[in-house]
Amino acid sequence: MKIAFLHYHLKTGGVTTVIKQQMRALQGSCEMLALTGTLPERDIPADTVEIPGLAYDSDGAAALDPRDTADAVWEAIQTKWGSGCDVLHVHNPTLAKNKHLLQILKALQEKGVRLFLQIHDFSEDGRPGAYFADSYPENCHYGVINSRDHRILLNAGLRTNGLHLLPNTVLPLPDVRRLLKDDERHILYPIRAIRRKNIGEAILLSQLITDRLPLCITLPPNSPADFPSYEFWKEYTARHNMAIMFEAGLKENFKDLVRFSRFMITTSITEGFGFSFLEPWTAGKYLCGRRLPDICVDFEQSGICLEHLYSRIDIPLDWIDEAAFREDWEACFTAAFQNFGRPKRPDLAASGYGNITKNGRVDLGLLSEPFQEQVLSTLLGRDNAKARLFQMNPRLGLPRRGEDMEALISRNREAVTQHYNETIYRTNLIGIYERVSSTPVSHSIDKQFLLNAFLTPEMFSLLKWSTFPDPLTE
Repeated sequence: MKIAFLHYHLKTGGVTTVIKQQMRALQGSCEMLALTGTLPERDIPADTVEIPGLAYDSDGAAALDPRDTADAVWEAIQTKWGSGCDVLHVHNPTLAKNKHLLQILKALQEKGVRLFLQIHDFSEDGRPGAYFADSYPENCHYGVINSRDHRILLNAGLRTNGLHLLPNTVLPLPDVRRLLKDDERHILYPIRAIRRKNIGEAILLSQLITDRLPLCITLPPNSPADFPSYEFWKEYTARHNMAIMFEAGLKENFKDLVRFSRFMITTSITEGFGFSFLEPWTAGKYLCGRRLPDICVDFEQSGICLEHLYSRIDIPLDWIDEAAFREDWEACFTAAFQNFGRPKRPDLAASGYGNITKNGRVDLGLLSEPFQEQVLSTLLGRDNAKARLFQMNPRLGLPRRGEDMEALISRNREAVTQHYNETIYRTNLIGIYERVSSTPVSHSIDKQFLLNAFLTPEMFSLLKWSTFPDPLTE
């Protein structure tokens, strides 16, 4: 088969990593071409054509005519294969990082190009700045990486014969032997420290460890929007002499960071696929932290046990400035509606706040950094406060070494390698391409339904929806 990939850029990052994995999986089975607005920083296993009109608007694409860009894409495909391609595989097409992309894709449809649009992230999920006012492409095939998004898009109007579930493949981390207790040097959070990774909660977990092993956070953020929060936590932990190593991945070899960790953690409040729930087991490491039910259900159905993780951390409202939090939360919720062009819903904001603060409690993951700081400051050096926290959150206990832990690691590692390997991924991907190339579909996405699926009070976190540090009321 002849497969062309299209993405805004091929710079190092999550989507580019997935594209490279797809190309590796298809080698020997398909001919491939990559079309991108910005050339890759490193070689990729396919011919590559740079088309500036596909780049982010911030890189100059906004000034280019979308019809010219569509013609350039078509010409590149025709140059590679005179008869055209079987499938044009487009990544993250519903993010308006390029305001002309939907016009470009619709123009290509008119030329007879068969589209497979793979969604990793939704603008409706906390990204109003990347929201398209236009309708999404109709009568083409879509793909998603988890069953939650599959369910949402089916309910939003897509049909089963044109919507495909394509979970990512998981490349195992270096498998390291178990350590003696004396060799365990730190706890590892192997992520880029963006806001939705919930760094304040990771710091809280580190303060609950009896022997206070350091917490290592591997990488700084890339986006300017995430840096104020990042610097906030660096300053806070330094001021309180906390054993937190930021940017550990820039200072030490990643394999050693994995090797000498007692266990790994995840505190993220939202994920697209959820590599953090799978990768630690492949390295022979235990995982602690926050379970995301809508994401983890896929893994649990594949035999991966995550029942020891918690789904929320209840915090007493009297540990924070509740009046300020309510004001910030309701203002942010109302602003989110307006940012997506929806009318104000003060009634929904008020009732939503009541639902998330039932029984005088609130989930730590819904708080922005200043309120999480208040929680941490309440806990520091106060054994009675920690006892109250553990009483309210029985699953918050951190693991102890033993046969049960070793058995769980072994069982989960086997399940990950069995269900998320490259062989299964290749079979699934090629099967999708065959259906895309041979099965016409007639359907469309109801964008209002899609927005309603994500803009819900009970999951509305200031870490995702507010700007730092809750300046909406300033």
